[in-house]
Amino acid sequence: MPQYFTTVAGVPVDPRTARVHEEGWQSWSPSGSYALDDHTHRPADTNWATVCYRPGRTVPPATFQGEGLLALDAGDGSPVRLWAATDPTTSVPSIRLTVRDGRAEISADGPVTESTHAGPDGIQGALAAWADGLALPAPRPAPTVWCSWYEYFTAVTEDDIHENLRAMDTLDLPVDVVQIDDGYQSALGDWLTLSGRFRSRAAIADAIRARGRRAGIWTAPFLVAPHSELAARHPDWLVRDSDGAPLHAGHNWDHDLYTLDTTHPEAAAHLTDVFATLRAEGYDYFKTDFLYAGALDGVRHSGADALTAYRAGVALIREAIGADAYLLGCGAPVLPSIGLFDAMRVSPDTAPHRRPEADDYSQPGQDAAEFTGSGRQWQHRRLWINDPDCLVARPAVETRERWAAHVEATGGLMASSDRLLSLDAWGVATTRRLLSSGGAA
Repeated sequence: MPQYFTTVAGVPVDPRTARVHEEGWQSWSPSGSYALDDHTHRPADTNWATVCYRPGRTVPPATFQGEGLLALDAGDGSPVRLWAATDPTTSVPSIRLTVRDGRAEISADGPVTESTHAGPDGIQGALAAWADGLALPAPRPAPTVWCSWYEYFTAVTEDDIHENLRAMDTLDLPVDVVQIDDGYQSALGDWLTLSGRFRSRAAIADAIRARGRRAGIWTAPFLVAPHSELAARHPDWLVRDSDGAPLHAGHNWDHDLYTLDTTHPEAAAHLTDVFATLRAEGYDYFKTDFLYAGALDGVRHSGADALTAYRAGVALIREAIGADAYLLGCGAPVLPSIGLFDAMRVSPDTAPHRRPEADDYSQPGQDAAEFTGSGRQWQHRRLWINDPDCLVARPAVETRERWAAHVEATGGLMASSDRLLSLDAWGVATTRRLLSSGGAA
């Protein structure tokens, strides 16, 4: 679909000192501020363009582009200027900035509003002032979390959960929530069918709660694996492309990805049943991941547009788990998620290594997570509680001290993701300190 951009402003800039903030589309999309001659972060391949950026919104060379938000510090002492979507939950225009002969030209492919900020903190202050203007209710404080992902990945077993549950007591770690991540389910979409490494979800939740902690669980609720039972039995529950084939939502886990059409009444009932069942089993902390899939353009049963369908799908989840459960979003379109979540991942994944693959800042790596996590600090306690991603503090983690300092400085959701018995004295002390802070930095 072609994009048609209309000029909305022209601003004189000092090319030596001006800076531009690009807001990326979703959690993993690079977001932050750049000097006018900086290298801007763009997708290194077409799959990552779908899974981690905004599909179909390529950016011309020598052009800055924010998805629904773009801010400019002209570098001449004038107030910061900010351009934003008029209604960011329903329509998110792409906003571009190009510079020629000392003048920035701003254009957009949809309605935007312009504001200025002469107060403190420059671009971050301008973004914070914009968020304050939304007048959202203050988000609930986040619980502290232990998560299985960064130690066990998809190979996690039920016994791994029990071992770490015991270790929390042994090491006296203030963990509120024990969250089972990807690997317990048989396939994406078949959330209530266990993999062979797990015996009983309900029994694990009971064991967690018996030790005075809360049970948490991971899902990617809008993704469906082609080999899943859901795809085989209910192909009509999938979002379609214009040719009638299942919409391609990218490639991960060594297979292609499909999208659940939550506007189909039976698919909506299925999604509600999944989350109501998990809640009844004792889980009250839900990490919902790869949410970008629910906002992909495609043909849906009801004819709803992508953002309307996305917000309605998240609303189904919230209704099923109840208002008291804690809901964390990840891989989520940022502006369309306003008002839906308690906490939000605001960066790509961290990793035991520093540099992301192919130097693509949407990919796992501490450098990428720090860049975008810092660039989105303005969202914390305004749109939701920021999730900077988990602390990984075991000795094998590269530059673990620097990563821990970043997580602590954000003041956001504090989560540990190591095999706890593998931590050395520094790792235990650092994990205990960050969890004890409860995001108070």
